[in-house]
Amino acid sequence: MSEQDFEGTDRDEQDDVQRISAVDIADWRLRTFALYAGVRKIAADNPAEAHSYWRHGRDRMFGTHPASPLTEAAKADFGGLKTADYDPIYRFHVPITKEGAGREMNVKTGTDGVVRFVRLGTFDLPEMGQLAVWKLNGYGGGIFVPFRDATAGQPGGSYGAGRYLLDTIKGAFHGVTGSGPDAQFVLDFNFAYNPSCAYNEAWACPLAGPSNRLAVDIPVGELS
Repeated sequence: MSEQDFEGTDRDEQDDVQRISAVDIADWRLRTFALYAGVRKIAADNPAEAHSYWRHGRDRMFGTHPASPLTEAAKADFGGLKTADYDPIYRFHVPITKEGAGREMNVKTGTDGVVRFVRLGTFDLPEMGQLAVWKLNGYGGGIFVPFRDATAGQPGGSYGAGRYLLDTIKGAFHGVTGSGPDAQFVLDFNFAYNPSCAYNEAWACPLAGPSNRLAVDIPVGELS
């Protein structure tokens, strides 16, 4: 490991996760992929409408699905995730630069063992800072971009350990425009979401490390 860029949760209370069947987990992932497919289709014409579609879809899944991170007790009182209204200034089209590319890291988690990542490069965000872009270096691959901003842990702000912007292996992806060296990723912080461990400490989550922290407020997306 050439740098420690992630933090990992290490949970001993895994019973809630282990009770979820493989079929339920597969169904959750299929529904998540379908949700983001709908988001990309709608967002081509109306990102704000896509955001509303996403919010309602996640609320429905969290409140009713057997693979939801929420406990049964939490589901009984669930009135919807706390999500900010859409703000178009937090939607970007950004290329990946080569800065930091090739660095590797291993993240120890309590439920998933050691998760290995390799850095693909960096997103440079106008007037906001930089975020490392990671690839899951294992079966399935996937691009992963967590982040922590200045609202983390603040009253009325976001989850203290950070949120996820992209996680393509789980379907959380908003598309790419162009191709080759001109390719630009769609990054929309309005769709930033909390890791499962924000709702249930039995879940293990890779969390944003030093290369995935922004010094500015990102007051959109899911909050805590």
